[in-house]
Amino acid sequence: MPIHILHLHSTFNLGGKEARAVRLMNAFGDKARHTIVSAMPDQLAAREMIAKGIKYEIAQDPPPLSGRPSVARYEAIARYMRRFDLVLTYNWGAIDGVMAARVFGKGLPPVVHHEDGFNQDEVERLNPVRNMYRRIALPAANALVVPSSVLERIALKHWRQPRDRLFRIANGVPTKLYAGKPDRNLIPQLKNKKPGTLVIGCVAGLRPVKDLPMLVRAVAGLSGRFKLVIVGEGPERQTILDAAEAMAVEDDVILTGFLPDPHRYMGLFDVFALSSKSEQAPISVIEAMAAGLPVVAPMVGDIPQMVGPRNVHFLPPQRMEVLMRDYIGMFVKHPEERVYVGDENRARARALFDEGEMIAAYARLYGAAMGRPDALQ
Repeated sequence: MPIHILHLHSTFNLGGKEARAVRLMNAFGDKARHTIVSAMPDQLAAREMIAKGIKYEIAQDPPPLSGRPSVARYEAIARYMRRFDLVLTYNWGAIDGVMAARVFGKGLPPVVHHEDGFNQDEVERLNPVRNMYRRIALPAANALVVPSSVLERIALKHWRQPRDRLFRIANGVPTKLYAGKPDRNLIPQLKNKKPGTLVIGCVAGLRPVKDLPMLVRAVAGLSGRFKLVIVGEGPERQTILDAAEAMAVEDDVILTGFLPDPHRYMGLFDVFALSSKSEQAPISVIEAMAAGLPVVAPMVGDIPQMVGPRNVHFLPPQRMEVLMRDYIGMFVKHPEERVYVGDENRARARALFDEGEMIAAYARLYGAAMGRPDALQ
């Protein structure tokens, strides 16, 4: 009998946490079936990545995960949770699933909460009200999982999570797939690029916290030919296009929308770049490393610890577009350095961030929470 897992998501559009959750669903195969709830019911794009044959459903009439604190709403969520073997909650937008377990915990299945980072509203400082709410709710969780050392420190200090229920599991990708030849047909705009053109890639949700207009302004100042390819969907699309037009580089900025299977196109880039105001342990950085790319990104989250030692020298010390331009420009002046840095990143990704260990770690954690250690292995 497969394990029945309830997934409570803040959103189920494709981002880092959703990509990892789907990858685990695919890896668990017929050992589990899944019910998915999104606090934003119209945001379900990540379902496109669920493999054929995986048993899942999108919940049609679940109790609302968002709204003012309400005992009645917590009771409704708890009642809904009781039909499952395991409940997985993701980020602040699903924290009320944990609070429901805190208030109405009797007879509930184990709950594992995942925190992957912060949106625009907590870039500058943590929200003290949310910190307090987490402190109250999280004792009901069997475990809290974070992907970065930064979040691990926050969980210990600000959310006061006990060490024995806090688990840091590094994100991982299928690194061997990135050794293959990329498919040039996936980004046809690059087929006719002129010789000597630097292709800068970015894979990110088009959201304010990613500050992609800043990346557009940064690359617009490069001295040589370039193409900036941004892969992703989100509400900032028009703002990014407006920034490209304002800098007169609209012909050099390519917005592909969502593209599945990053291993099929990541190798089309020469450099990977992020301009985010906040990150933790971005899966896209690991994908770029696995493809043998150098990374230029602000020193946010665990990025300085993720990339190879040689790449650290290409992380701007401050998040400024002039510095982003200059650090990307170094790879224009020294193309051989792209090879050295990329090779080191590829080796590091294979050693530290292969998805095999990530999948095994989550299977062990979820199995232990249910008291069925081999259920998902």
